Amino acid sequence: MPDNLTPLNAIGEFALINRLQAGLTLRQPGSVLGIGDDAAIIRPTAGMEQVMTTDLLVEGIHFDLSFCPLRHLGYKAVAVNVSDVAAMNALPTQLVVALSVGPRFTVEAVEELYAGMRLACEAYHVDLVGGDTTASRGGLTLAVTVLGEVPAGQAARRSGGQPTDLLCVSGDLGGAFLGLQVLEREKQAFLADPETQPELANYEYVVQRQLRPEARLDIVHELRELGIQPTSMIDVSDGLASEVLHLCAASGTGARVFSEFVPLANPTLEAAAEFNLDPITCALNGGEDYELLFTVPVTDHEKIKNHPDITILGHLTDKADGANLITKTGQPIPLKAQGWTSF
Repeated sequence: MPDNLTPLNAIGEFALINRLQAGLTLRQPGSVLGIGDDAAIIRPTAGMEQVMTTDLLVEGIHFDLSFCPLRHLGYKAVAVNVSDVAAMNALPTQLVVALSVGPRFTVEAVEELYAGMRLACEAYHVDLVGGDTTASRGGLTLAVTVLGEVPAGQAARRSGGQPTDLLCVSGDLGGAFLGLQVLEREKQAFLADPETQPELANYEYVVQRQLRPEARLDIVHELRELGIQPTSMIDVSDGLASEVLHLCAASGTGARVFSEFVPLANPTLEAAAEFNLDPITCALNGGEDYELLFTVPVTDHEKIKNHPDITILGHLTDKADGANLITKTGQPIPLKAQGWTSF
């Protein structure tokens, strides 16, 4: 270990917590007390419903520190949880973080991780109010829990979709999966020849989609401004096909997704061609895009049709019709969940 880095056992848990706490600012009016006591104090807002979500990130399963900078990991750990809150049509308010670190990590490494979390907290206007730290005999594990609020009666569940509802998605899809392919390729090149420098200049967009995704809180705000209440919603973490099937199962419907409308960015198309991959397959099964997939009544078509960052993919149908991808020739192909699986 370099002399200028500090082992965790040199300062202990409480000094580490004090160092991490020093850079935090409470922004939410409901955050009464943050880090420093046995528990945080949070005051709910009248007329609001609270939502809560937890995500666990395990080294070697969910991230690879050989190509994922700690600051990016900290940001992503917050963003993926905020994305789940956004998928409920809610806005985040507070979060807590549980951290387990192995002996190879230094004080400075943990501070770098928390620097990324602070950046995300600033971006999403959410308060980090507590958590836990402990030693690990293995690598790094992060558990992030986020609280959020939504006006009473306006939460978007997966189960509210109706046949004929429009099926919409924010942003573009498939980029995060292609970014992972690029990073894995460069890692293998480095392992084969440690003198090799990574060649990422032409892949900035897809690599950022993988390493530092953004939660689409902007879409939540914009839907409210448009006067649109989603009938169902989910974030695209496991691939478009999987998420469409989740909405259909919860809502008791089928779906028609038109392949020609699946949004794909030019850098994604270029990377897919280089890796000889079908970009539609990457969008359907790649995952980690963290865009919002949602349904709205067909009567909202005029409100949403010209939005520059929302695409109407198709529509829900009767359950008996099944969930299908409709090719450009009009052929229905049953959707299958072939993206991320936890076990």
